[in-house]
Amino acid sequence: MTAAVYPGSFDPITNGHMDIVTRALALFDKLIIAVYEKPDKRLLFSLEERVEMVQKAVVDLPNVCVQSYSCLTVDFIRQIKGKAMIRGLRMNSDFEQEFEMALMNKKLAPDIELVCLMADSGYQFLSSSSIKEVAKLGGCLEGMVPEHVAEALREKFFLKAARFSTLERR
Repeated sequence: MTAAVYPGSFDPITNGHMDIVTRALALFDKLIIAVYEKPDKRLLFSLEERVEMVQKAVVDLPNVCVQSYSCLTVDFIRQIKGKAMIRGLRMNSDFEQEFEMALMNKKLAPDIELVCLMADSGYQFLSSSSIKEVAKLGGCLEGMVPEHVAEALREKFFLKAARFSTLERR
């Protein structure tokens, strides 16, 4: 059984991520979605929240599991006996970043292959950062994230706004 790993922070998971997941399933027997514990970015959701959102998003997909990790991605892939890393590409800047990362990963783990899937044109504009901005400003998230993720975003920003409002009144 050939296993591939789709790593990322998934803060939060988007429909663009889900498109890559379903397309990767057509290529591999098993897909592990690896949620990176400590990305070098400011996170909105905790590791537990991110893992739970991804698990809910893939609950009906066979041969997909979700795990968190905190080591080098290639080390994680080796630990679970994976053969390939899946990455999604939206635009030129993604390619440049992924190419640089691929060269380093090939040096560290020449036995692990990189498979890049081009984003569907309907999702090329999506990023977790832009989703968070839309949610923060109360915009419509329909078609951009699974419904449970939209609800989690609304709740997260509602709670933040409520806390800010309480502090403002003091």
